This record gives sequence, structure tokens and C-alpha cells, in this order.
Amino acid sequence: MDLINDKIKKRYNRIAPIYDKLEMIMEKGKMGDWREKLWQQVEEVVKKGEERLLEAGVGTGKNIPYYPQKTEAYAIDFSDRMLQEAKKRIEKLEVNVQLREMDVQNLDFPDNYFDVIVTTCVFCSVPDPVQGFKELKRVCKNDGKIFMLEHMRTEKEPFGYLMDSINWISLLSWGANINRRTMENIKQAGLEVVKEEDLFFDVVKEIILTP
Repeated sequence: MDLINDKIKKRYNRIAPIYDKLEMIMEKGKMGDWREKLWQQVEEVVKKGEERLLEAGVGTGKNIPYYPQKTEAYAIDFSDRMLQEAKKRIEKLEVNVQLREMDVQNLDFPDNYFDVIVTTCVFCSVPDPVQGFKELKRVCKNDGKIFMLEHMRTEKEPFGYLMDSINWISLLSWGANINRRTMENIKQAGLEVVKEEDLFFDVVKEIILTP
């Protein structure tokens, strides 16, 4: 597993400086709107402004401008080069966020620690996604919520088989899988699905979970 982690980490480190440019077209399309909508729902949950928030897989920090004010915010990523890009955003925005290099499969946080957890397009690249989900469940408070914007394998054939057949291209290029069965992995981890909304067919979904 460590060898797989290292390979994927190196791929994300390699593309970190140009990552935003690679996603520019997608971000200016629907992804930016979906991201904003997700964080509006986070805002509705974070009412006191004193809650503890975790973004698992911060990447270059595209979500940082949406962090609710006054929350105690933590942002992690296993790629140190991605964290460097996120740090630039934080300095530019002058916001208070604790950045940490950390693997979602092995979180260095206590049990029942976070009120809100957010992930956007993260579990396509986690080597053991079920273990990653179990860790999110562990560190989320019993009355907390996990907000997700994730892409996954379609259940509509033959398109699902097509995604399986070309998955190796994206995996070797930057470490992301396009054929993850994310909803099955969520259930295996024992998380409860509160909301599951298809945004782009059944490939991109907005998901809300509770422990």
C-alpha cells in the first residue's frame, strides 16, 4: 500500500504547478457551480461559526474561498506540492486555515473531532477508498455531516465498461480512477447516505453522509 501511495503522491506532486490550468475549462463550466452549491449547504449547517471543519484532500485550495467564517478550519492533502499551491491561496486570501500533510487513510485526529467534513473529487485517487471513508467516519462527530462532490463509474452500460477499459490512462497520468464504485464503498464503510443527487448523469454526484 505504501508503494501505491508513493506512486500516486509523485504523480500529484508532478502536476501540482499546472493542476488548476488542467481543470480550468471544467471549473469554468459546471464544476464551479456545483462547488458553490455544495458550500452553500455547508454554510447552512455551520450556524454558530465556531464549528470545527475538515477539508480532506484540499489540493490546490479551490475550496478555501468558500470556508465559512469563524470556523476552526483544517485542510489536509498527501501531496506536499499541492499543499504548497494551497498555501499560496491562503496567503493571498489572508484566511486562517491549518494546513497539514496527511493521508485520509490514516488521519492524525482524535475520534469524533469534526462537525463538518468536505471532499471534492478526492476518492477517485485514494488507494483504499473504504479505509478512507472509515477514517472520515471515525473523526466525524456523531451528529456531524460529510459533504461530498465526487465523480465515479456510471452504472449505465456499455458506458461503465468503457470507463473500466480506459481507466488506466487517467490512473497513469495523474493517479485518479474514473471507474470507482463510490456509493458501494461508502456503504461498506458503514456511513449513512442522507442525500445522493446526480449532477451529471450518475457520474458526478453531490452526496451528504452521516456517521
